[in-house]
Order: sequence, then C-alpha cells, then structure tokens
Amino acid sequence: MTDAKTLAYINMYAILGTLENLCELDPKASALVADRKPISVAFEVKDGPSATLTFKNGKCRMDQGVKDCDIKIPFASCEKFNGMIDGTVTPIPSKGFIHIKFLLDVFVKLTDILTSYLRPSEEDLKDPEFFNISTTLLFYTITVALAQIGNHDEIGKFSASHIIDGDIMMSIKGGPKSTIRAKNGHLVTIKQAPADPRSIMEFGSMQLANDLFNGKVSAMAQIGEGTITMHGMINMIDNVNRILDRVALYLA
Repeated sequence: MTDAKTLAYINMYAILGTLENLCELDPKASALVADRKPISVAFEVKDGPSATLTFKNGKCRMDQGVKDCDIKIPFASCEKFNGMIDGTVTPIPSKGFIHIKFLLDVFVKLTDILTSYLRPSEEDLKDPEFFNISTTLLFYTITVALAQIGNHDEIGKFSASHIIDGDIMMSIKGGPKSTIRAKNGHLVTIKQAPADPRSIMEFGSMQLANDLFNGKVSAMAQIGEGTITMHGMINMIDNVNRILDRVALYLA
C-alpha cells in the first residue's frame, strides 16, 4: 500500500528536486536554461508539499516553500499534483501566464530528459556516460525519497522513529554521496557526504548500484558477498534498509 500524500512529497522533492542535479550533469539540460532570463516556478499543494524551482545561468535550485516566483502552480490535492507528474493532470498556473511558453517548452523538455535517465532503456544504458549520469540521478532520487517516506509514510515513520540521532552516509564507491540526517525521528537528505557520520552504507560500484536500483540483484545477497559494505551503528542502517524497501513501492 502507498499513500498519496507521501507520494506527493516524493514527487516534489525527490523527482522534481533531481532537476538540480540534472542541470549539473547533463549539458543538454543545462543549455536549455543557460541563455535566458532567470525564471522561477513555484508548486503549492494543498495539505502537501510546496517548493520553488529557480533556473538561472544553466543551473537549477530548489527551495522549500513558495518564494517570490514568476510562475505559480497551485494544486487542490496531493492526488492532483501526483497526476501532473504521471501526465494525467494538466496544471493551470495562478500566476505567470505570460511565461506559459517556458512551462510548455523548456520545463517539459527538462522533465523529459530527467525521465529518460530515471527510467532508462537497456539500449541507453550501454552508453557509459549516460549510464553514470542515470545511476547518479537515481541515487539522489532514492536517497531523497527515503527521507520523505521516513517522514510521511506510516510504516516508514515507524522505522524512522527507531533511528538514533546522527548522520548516515550513503554512497557509491567512486560516485555520489548523500547524508541521511536523523533527529528526533525526522529525516533530512543532504546531497553531499557528512563530516562525521555515525554509520556508513556504501555500494561497491556504479554497476552494482544500478543493478540494485533496477531490481536486478538482491541487497541482502550483496551484503552477504561484501559488495555492499556497512560500518558504524549498524542498527541505524537496518532501519534505513527497512525504509528503502518502501522506496521501490513508491517509485515503481
């Protein structure tokens, strides 16, 4: 079972939030927002998440909440927002109609590029550069989704409540790193390594991580083989792994 509100938080911060990393890693995405006046798009979901995406100088930044924005798109429910993400609902801006071309052209192109990386074809993954970008973006999406599930999904909240305060580092050897910061049962993902982690979970290679993310190998089997290594407070990682099991349900 999944929850529409939890999914909305994942779609906002884990999916749309990965546009930040897409513009850092993919030259085509960066070029789409490079030679234009800075523009910001705010999404506000009733009884759900809100965030503002700012596109400037070929980069993207997400801030929580509705900031000063050029375009504002409200949603009456989490279900409506989730519908925009899966393509069944057409959003209507309450502000910024003069910028509608940006939404219909540039923003759609950016999300299409992101989708190609998050749901790659086997043929695309044969290209080494595409493979590395895809795996990195999947990693960031999953680690952010993990925190959203730990904060909003009932089963995830139970596991999060058993994680002692401190930083957990999740990483891919030779690749990206994220911090899962736990405090009073609340989780925050920071897309960089912590200074002083209490526990570490590292995937042995980009190939292994990609196989795990796409369900081709078992995490438990890889832990047994030593290709996934864990250090420090193992009970923290045990509870993170329980939440990770929920990630696959929401991102399926």
